Amino acid sequence: MATVAAAALATPLLLASASPATAHRHDPAERAAKEAAKLSKKLVRKSSAEDAFKHLQKFQQIADSTGGHRAAGSLGYDASAAYVYQQLKKAGYEVSYQNFDFIYTETQAEKLSVVSPAPRDIAISAMTYTKSTPVGGVKADLAAVPVDADGTTGCEPADFGSGTFTGKVALIKRGGCTFAAKQENAAAAGAIGAVIYNNTEGALSGTLGGPESGKIPTGGITQAEGTKLAEDLAKGPVSIDFEIRQLQEKRTTRNVIAETRHGNAANTVMLGSHLDSVTAGPGINDNGSGSAGLLEVALELAKAEKRPANKLRFAWWGAEENGLLGSEHYVANLSDLGKKEIKLYLNFDMIASPNYGLFVYDGDNSDGVGAPAGPAGSAQLERDINEFMDRVGAPHEGTDFTGRSDYGPFVEAGIPSGGTFTGAEGIKSAAQAEKFGGTAGVAYDACYHAKCDDIKNVSMKAFDVNIDVIANAAGTYAHDLSSLRKPIVTVPTDGDTGSGGGLHDDHEITE
Repeated sequence: MATVAAAALATPLLLASASPATAHRHDPAERAAKEAAKLSKKLVRKSSAEDAFKHLQKFQQIADSTGGHRAAGSLGYDASAAYVYQQLKKAGYEVSYQNFDFIYTETQAEKLSVVSPAPRDIAISAMTYTKSTPVGGVKADLAAVPVDADGTTGCEPADFGSGTFTGKVALIKRGGCTFAAKQENAAAAGAIGAVIYNNTEGALSGTLGGPESGKIPTGGITQAEGTKLAEDLAKGPVSIDFEIRQLQEKRTTRNVIAETRHGNAANTVMLGSHLDSVTAGPGINDNGSGSAGLLEVALELAKAEKRPANKLRFAWWGAEENGLLGSEHYVANLSDLGKKEIKLYLNFDMIASPNYGLFVYDGDNSDGVGAPAGPAGSAQLERDINEFMDRVGAPHEGTDFTGRSDYGPFVEAGIPSGGTFTGAEGIKSAAQAEKFGGTAGVAYDACYHAKCDDIKNVSMKAFDVNIDVIANAAGTYAHDLSSLRKPIVTVPTDGDTGSGGGLHDDHEITE
């Protein structure tokens, strides 16, 4: 009895004498941080632009053999999805297709010519879900909607004077409301077509939101061309030749979803990119680049980590170019529990633009541009990406949460979101050229939504930086989500609003 009592008394003393180092070895938070640092470092080292480029080559080969594009609902997209599926299945992921129906669109004609007073051709981009003109187009006079000082031109029926637009094509400045609302108001005023011109530099493409929204043939042109047409109209009548035609039919497409076989499903980490191109070209930068970068990191993760603490889920979205349809379908079909289990979503869309900027989504709206801050945790995701880019010496700036890429449905569902982007048809500023290199006054991607968005239309430097971002995030969050709970420390900036990034207007429906 005395011996037992002595042992019992000694036990607390032994526990108390355990060294701090011994205690720390059993600290779950410290262990998670170490595992996260180890895995992220390995993934960054192993995931390369050179290896991911092989996936881009495969996407190019697919497009070359299937009519020149990989648009959702086409053979090119189906082959791209099968390639991604097979690679992931072979690597050991649980992989599935998520099918959904949508309205496939393919532009068959988009022409705009001034017949008088000074004949010239103007590049125009058909809005997705537009109505079509007859084959051969229409000849009509142009009528300009007076520009509102508050930037809401064409947003109210009263903007269209009685009888002024009957039988004419309406010229409308972008801003203040959806493209659909502008063309609907024009149609109600008797217009037979609508030409919407940009309110910033760069080309203008977009969507009317759905086939039910299209009322009259509608296309987008540049700010410079629209301004010139308005000036010509102020001097007298302008006659145009206008043709917009678009095939629209119901088809089925699919998302590709892959997740690790192990890891806590209650802490699901999700990363995604859209896999489809537009019908105009193979879509190697938009968005073969994000898809290839994500695939390469997923394959390296499968080799490096068999039992992550948290479940990782990767998604390749279909029909993004038709209005975020794949990601919207996915989020809409999540249960309440499924939404709660997703602790973060990171989006990678166009990560290798030739005249790139390195843009990080502004999760806390610290730039004060456009959309408000993302859901709680989005600020931390932005901070984590910024800190990683600072460590590797990559300059960066913010870009607005506009909702124009596949993070949009996740933001709406209250899921912390973030990611990177290298710019689309927006124009690089002189300050950005000094920061990132490249050419000021030129689009980040001059081949945006064009046939020339091919295997030569990528910056390997931007591609590599962004793949490292994906790798670091996947490796870190596979084991450690603690940074999402760490408060943001505000530090003074150099005054750069960081509002760059170039609008990604393929699915833009709001102004």
